Amino acid sequence: MKLNGSARINPGMVYTGLAAIAIAAVAFVALQNPATAGAPLDTAEISEMRTGDMRKLNFHSEPRDISDKTFTTEDGGEATLEQYRGKVVLLNFWATWCAPCRHEMPMLSELQSELGGDDFEVVTLATGRNMVPAMKKFFTEINVTNLPLHRDPKQIVARDMAVLGLPATIVIDRDGREIARLQGDADWSSENAHAIISAIIRKTAAQ
Repeated sequence: MKLNGSARINPGMVYTGLAAIAIAAVAFVALQNPATAGAPLDTAEISEMRTGDMRKLNFHSEPRDISDKTFTTEDGGEATLEQYRGKVVLLNFWATWCAPCRHEMPMLSELQSELGGDDFEVVTLATGRNMVPAMKKFFTEINVTNLPLHRDPKQIVARDMAVLGLPATIVIDRDGREIARLQGDADWSSENAHAIISAIIRKTAAQ
């Protein structure tokens, strides 16, 4: 239809059209970034699930930035924690001389066996002076075969994340932010630990 000079545009139609465009744009962004889609994680709710050793797992009131510094991978290359973005990560700082680490590591291995995959991974990072042969011997003696022998030889990542003692375990969400931390060793193979990690995985999944 040809409009004459007195024709007017209906403001309601314009508003409706703009709203539709805005909704479509939001949907498009969510599809392009599935890890950040959905409501923010309610850490208070998950915190209430804690029993036993998991009471030492402290959830932060606000997510914290993680280190962007490089560490040495088990094949001798370099990587950053950014490569794990998109999955929930349990980052464990340890050392070959650390007795509590020896006690805890098999439990972390069991957690990885149970829940590891596209949505979750246990990442072990030996910080300080840890020789590769000693690290391999450490894992062999405790029969751990499914965790990485990554190294932070100059403690750059550990210092950047304010790790003051070992072991220290940090929960990182899918957006690459620290949401919780546990100082000392813990039974990560317990039903309660599995339930908490499973809840984090589930509640941060794409909506």
